Amino acid sequence: MAGPKLHGRAFYESLGSPKHILAPMVDQSEFAWRLLTRSFLPPDLRTSILAYSPMLHAKMFSESPKYRASHFAPLQPPLSLVQPGDVEQQKLADLGKDAYMDGHPKIDRPLFVQFCANDAEHFLEAAKIAQPYCDAVDLNLGCPQGIARRGNYGAFLQDDWGTIERLIRTLHEKLDIPVTAKMRVLETKEKTLEYAKMILDAGASIITVHGRRREQKGHNTGLADWSVLRYLRESLPAETVIFANGNILQHGDIQQCLDETKADGVMSAEGNLYDPSIFATPPPAGKEGREYWRGKDGKGGYRCDAVLRRYLDIIHTHVLRQEPPTRQPLFLPSDVPPSQKREIQAETNGHTSDDDGQPPSKKQKREAVKQQHEEQKKNGSKQEKVTAANFVAMQAHCFHILRPLVSQHHNVRDALARCRAGDIEAYENVLALTQGAVRIGLLEYQRDPAKFEEVTEETAEETADRVSMEDSSVEAVKRCKRPYWVCQPYVRPLPKEALEKGSMQLSKKMKKKLEKAEEEARKSGAAPEGRVEEVEAVKHETEPPNGAIDGETGKAELPKEGLVCG
Repeated sequence: MAGPKLHGRAFYESLGSPKHILAPMVDQSEFAWRLLTRSFLPPDLRTSILAYSPMLHAKMFSESPKYRASHFAPLQPPLSLVQPGDVEQQKLADLGKDAYMDGHPKIDRPLFVQFCANDAEHFLEAAKIAQPYCDAVDLNLGCPQGIARRGNYGAFLQDDWGTIERLIRTLHEKLDIPVTAKMRVLETKEKTLEYAKMILDAGASIITVHGRRREQKGHNTGLADWSVLRYLRESLPAETVIFANGNILQHGDIQQCLDETKADGVMSAEGNLYDPSIFATPPPAGKEGREYWRGKDGKGGYRCDAVLRRYLDIIHTHVLRQEPPTRQPLFLPSDVPPSQKREIQAETNGHTSDDDGQPPSKKQKREAVKQQHEEQKKNGSKQEKVTAANFVAMQAHCFHILRPLVSQHHNVRDALARCRAGDIEAYENVLALTQGAVRIGLLEYQRDPAKFEEVTEETAEETADRVSMEDSSVEAVKRCKRPYWVCQPYVRPLPKEALEKGSMQLSKKMKKKLEKAEEEARKSGAAPEGRVEEVEAVKHETEPPNGAIDGETGKAELPKEGLVCG
C-alpha cells in the first residue's frame, strides 16, 4: 500500500533531488527522446534526470481513447489506458510485467506528465488516468502560442488566477500524487512573486519558472531574466522547490544558472533538442572515443552520426521491439592507412550553401506527399497514417540533430525531407548518408583545421567589452559554434537583430508609441530610450494554423510538432 502523499521539498528529495530537468515540449519530449537524453549518462546516474512528457490536452486525454493511445503508451498492447472508474480493467495491468514505454519503472523515471487545461474536472480526470505511470502531474501555464490564447490555456491563464487556483487545488486535494506547475515571469518581479505564491498556496509541490514573459516568443524570444528567478528564490520560503528555465545553450550554462539563480534544478528545452547530451559532462581530453569529437582548439561535442545512431537504436529496441541492424564502428580518420589518405577525395554528393538547415518548406512537403501518392497509385495501396508519438516526432528530431550538417550536405536534407512517420528504413538511409557526410568533414578537418575554426585576434574579454550580450547574439554564436558534424545549439538572433534584418516587424500600435516617444525626445533634446515590449512577428511556415479550441463545441486545436511551449 502506498504511503502518504509527499509534498514540496519532501517530495523533491524522494526523487533524489534532481538538478537536471528535461522540459515538456509539444510532440518532442516523448519516450524515445527521454531515453536518448538519459543515455549519455552512466546507467546508475540516469535517474538523476527528471523528465517531463510532451504537453497533453487534458480534455482530449480524458475523453478520447484514440488520443491517449497515440500520445501515452505505458502498457503493452493489447492493454490500453482506461478511464479511472474502470477498476476491473485496471487490475489486469501488472506494472512490472506489462510496462511498455511511457513511465516504465526501470527506464523512464522520474517522470512528470504535463497537461494544458482550463477545466478542473477534465484536468482531474486526465490526471487520474496518468497517475499510475508517473511521479507527478504538471499544469502548463507557460505556452505562449496563439493556439493557447484561442484555447484559453497555457500562459494565457495567467490573466485568470481564479481558474489556476481551482485547477491546482482540485488535484492537490483529490489526486494520489503531487501536482506541479510551470509558469512564466510577469511584468514585474513583485507581480511574479505574488503569482508564484498563489500557485504554491493552491497546492503546487514544485514550480518551474521560465524567465521570459508571455510575449517573448518566436523572433521576439530574447533572453530570459535570471534576476527574477533569484528574486523569487530569496523571497519565497526556503522549503519551496524552484526549477529555472531559459538561456541554457550548453552544458556549462547549467551550473552558471544554478549559481546565479540559486534554483534547485535547471530545465532545458530547445538546448536539449539540438544537443540531447546537454546534461552529460563531456569526456576528458584523450578519452573521446568514436562518438565524441574534440578539435585542436579544445572545443568539441557529440558527433551527429553518433547521436542519430543512438536515437535509431532506441527506436528499434524500445519502440519497434526488434534488434537494431548490425553496425560498423563509427569512422575515425585514424582508420585510414596513411598510404590511402591522399587518394581520398571529399565528395558531398550535393551542393554546399549557407542555408540554415531548417525542416522542409511547404513546397518540399507538397512534392514529397505528391511523390508518395504516385507511388501508392502504382502499388495499388494506401498507407495508413501513423500517429504514434515516438514515430511522429522523428523527422523534427532529426532536423534538430542534423541542423548544421544538412545546410552543407543537401543530399541528407532531401532524404530526410522525404521520410514519413514510421518508415524506419528511410531513416536508416538518412543515417547512412549522415555517416558519409561526417566522414567527409573529419577528413577535411584533418587536412585543414583552420577552415573550421574561427580565428580572431581579440581576446574573449575584448569581445565581451565590444559586444554586449544584451544587444547582440554574436558572442553566443562564437561560443557555441562547432564544425557541422557536431551537435550544437541554435542561437536565436535577439529581437533588435531580428528587427534590423527584417525578420520581425513592429505592430502598428508599437510604431505609433515609438514615434510619439521620439517626437517627445526631440522636443526635450533627449535621445529616445526604452525597449520593444510588443512585437508582431512575420508569419512563417511553422506558425500554428488558424482555428480555435472551443470548450462549448468540444473541438480542440493542438500545437504543431516542434513547438517548444512555455
